[in-house]
Amino acid sequence: MDLQLLAALVLGIATIVVIVLRTRLDAFFALLVAALVTGFVAGTPATKVMEAITEGFGSTLGSIGIVIGLGVGLGKILEVSGAADALAKAFVRALGKGREPWAMGATGAVVSIPVFCDSGYVIMNPLARSIARRKGFGYVTLALALGCGMTLTHHLVPPTPGPLGVAGILGADLGGLVLAGLVFALLLLPVVVGYARWIGPRLEDQLLPEVREEIYGPRASATVGGGGATVPGGGATVPGGGTGEGTGEGTPAPGAPLDEPNPAAALGEPPEGAKPHRMTAFTAFLPLLVPLLLIVANTVATAVDQNAQKALGSDDYDPAPVAEALAFVGNPVVALLIGLVLAVYVLLPRWTTRTQVGGWLSQAAASAGLIILITGAGGALGQVLRSTGVGDELAEVIASWSLPGVLVPSLIATLVRVAQGSGTVAMITAASVSAPLVPGLGISPLLAALGCCAGSMVFSYFNDSYFWVVTRFTGLDGVAALRGWSGITTAVWLGSLPLLLLASVVL
Repeated sequence: MDLQLLAALVLGIATIVVIVLRTRLDAFFALLVAALVTGFVAGTPATKVMEAITEGFGSTLGSIGIVIGLGVGLGKILEVSGAADALAKAFVRALGKGREPWAMGATGAVVSIPVFCDSGYVIMNPLARSIARRKGFGYVTLALALGCGMTLTHHLVPPTPGPLGVAGILGADLGGLVLAGLVFALLLLPVVVGYARWIGPRLEDQLLPEVREEIYGPRASATVGGGGATVPGGGATVPGGGTGEGTGEGTPAPGAPLDEPNPAAALGEPPEGAKPHRMTAFTAFLPLLVPLLLIVANTVATAVDQNAQKALGSDDYDPAPVAEALAFVGNPVVALLIGLVLAVYVLLPRWTTRTQVGGWLSQAAASAGLIILITGAGGALGQVLRSTGVGDELAEVIASWSLPGVLVPSLIATLVRVAQGSGTVAMITAASVSAPLVPGLGISPLLAALGCCAGSMVFSYFNDSYFWVVTRFTGLDGVAALRGWSGITTAVWLGSLPLLLLASVVL
């Protein structure tokens, strides 16, 4: 490989890691600087580098920016309306006594599709505490299953921002990624529950005393030993702030008071004479289910229609009326618009004012802004890698290795995740680096997207803001936190490797 181009790639990725870890600047700035460094070291004229950056940024956001904004808005309404809490309770009732870890894992997986991990976990954690309080044991198992269930769909299933960004950068079919991500999440859920059940009882006596007292009462705290240390960095900002699983906005600092929020408290009290706000599981699920079904229906109908026309010998694809209609309503922008309208008018009570809804959507837009910028900057880096020839050179080298093609984007995402902590940044960076390599690796954009998303799940630890959310609310500290949370995220990453190899045979 040309050493100059190799140096451009290495220095570009190193720039991201150093800026995110060692400076006060965020991943958006890091990705843009990395694109500049890569272009200049590769010997590309400055004007050409800037043209590639603006082209990559614009083309990426042109396809995915609106979808990210709508997805975050939908998640905010599910959060403030209490719909996420209603879903959780429905899962617990449906799965029955003795299967609470499965209920918590499944709840986390469903809630985290539209809701960021950090806020979703804060909303759902009181339910895990309530179940453990009634049972008198098992809180660590429930808390870890809930948190890692959220990790699965947060990393694998659009309309979560990370997978959306990956699909946009790689040009992967969004409906196909929804289906494949859901299959991966379903197959990995037993790994989540199995690890949580194995490690949970081993860590139960290492709960921080104040958390044990809140869950089991003062008597339990006095009789069970272990875990007497306080959470380090009390009142400090979250390490890696703003670069973890979600936006980092609102992430509680380690050592902060453990509040158990009422999910629907933002709705306020009903006016005199108004009916109380009630939420059924079906109603809660509807705004999430409809967009997903429309996107998947679009993918399936288009594929069936194209294959049917090819079988009839037609070279130019002319969509049938039904396929064309589904292509419109199943477009991610239209599907999520429908979901957002359903959420506002079905989930929120009639006394909710326009000002309240506008305020919540404004908050959602603010939290989505950084993710949108990071996604666009990832597209800019990918375009620089293409235009400088770094991607082509790297593809030739990797093609000479015996490493399966699907593991290349997964390995890149893994390394970036461990280095800087953010799953979203890891998968977007991996997609940006992998995009020029996909043709040479002999894999489809969909398979490359799965590799990027799955590889980013590995070893959540101190530089990940979601690590602090889960371990603080769970009440684990030090080695116990690493064994519990870092261990369970690494377990699902390991479980994804054989699934990726299997998918490379099928897709």
